[in-house]
Amino acid sequence: MSKQTQVSEQTVLLVSILKWVVLATVIGSIVGLTTTAFLKLLNISIVKLQQNPYFLLCIPLIFLLNALLLKYLWPKDNVDTTDKVIKSIHDSEPISWKSGLKAFFLPILTIAGGGSAGKEAPCADVGAASGSIFSKLLRLNKDDRKKFMICGVSAGFASVFGTPIAGAIFGVEILFVGGMLYEFLLPSFIAGVMAFYVSSSLGIKYFSYQLKFVPVINELFLLKIVIAGLFFGLISFFIIEAFKCGRQYSDMIKIWYPLKAFIAGTLIAVIAVIFSTRYLGLGLDTIESTLQGAQIIWYALLIKLIVTILTLNFGGSGGVITPILFMGSVSGTIFATLMHVDISTFAAIGFVAVLAGVANTPIAASIMAIELFGP
Repeated sequence: MSKQTQVSEQTVLLVSILKWVVLATVIGSIVGLTTTAFLKLLNISIVKLQQNPYFLLCIPLIFLLNALLLKYLWPKDNVDTTDKVIKSIHDSEPISWKSGLKAFFLPILTIAGGGSAGKEAPCADVGAASGSIFSKLLRLNKDDRKKFMICGVSAGFASVFGTPIAGAIFGVEILFVGGMLYEFLLPSFIAGVMAFYVSSSLGIKYFSYQLKFVPVINELFLLKIVIAGLFFGLISFFIIEAFKCGRQYSDMIKIWYPLKAFIAGTLIAVIAVIFSTRYLGLGLDTIESTLQGAQIIWYALLIKLIVTILTLNFGGSGGVITPILFMGSVSGTIFATLMHVDISTFAAIGFVAVLAGVANTPIAASIMAIELFGP
């Protein structure tokens, strides 16, 4: 290879890097703004709805409204879930602005209305839609549009969790399950960090908890960690299979979709009356309690799983990761109680281990542990 050819290739590479530094900064800033708007509107909606004395009676009606909007207002704009967004990215298909609006507003209605769903998928899905829309405005080709949409997903995860590095890797890792495409990492990092700083500078406060317990690393402790890994793996498998069964049962029930959602909302309200309202919505208070060392009743995991399945398969909208974090941290307290080890430490381990098992994102989950709980 001649020296002139080498210089030419280096110039092309440099131009490509500079191009994606600029583009990733742009999409990161846009997604940081959309995430901020989503989280602020979600927090306001949660306060307004859940402080209402008739809140539990409103849950079935909110599920009915959500299903009516899904069926009649946005029947064709169906790129509003992470699975469908992943398919659109892999197929290099554009995502409409209507699907972006659907992914933005309906999860707010679901979560504020008591549904057990996560806030991360809507932000990532809106990020992908933003990447698609702006790639069209910038007249990017198919390959660049795909990369731009991946940057949007990574920026969404980074800005909603407050973990820019883990969020960026999570976006790439969840899109290419079992693999890692390095050409997407640099723009995803830049987009994620930019989105995080935009959101945090606009007043979004993020969860973090520095663990006070420092374990003594010895053979016995490492053995307990190995056993914990097997335990959390089985929990992850159970959750995955439960979600599959939930989808299958939902498909088997052949009734008018809004009526199905109304019944699911009624069941969720009854569960809240019998057990507790802690299983509704995001469940962040319970997660924080486990990380502070509080013991949680063992069947909390099952109740949260049932409420999440009812929410996401019977008319609700939103992500699954925040409920998984709830179930993971509760799993950690169960394991810690059985093995007589520090609850706070194993709640944190369960928090990220079950996420890694269910979402198949071990690298991102490991980095998230460092960003949330300290090195």
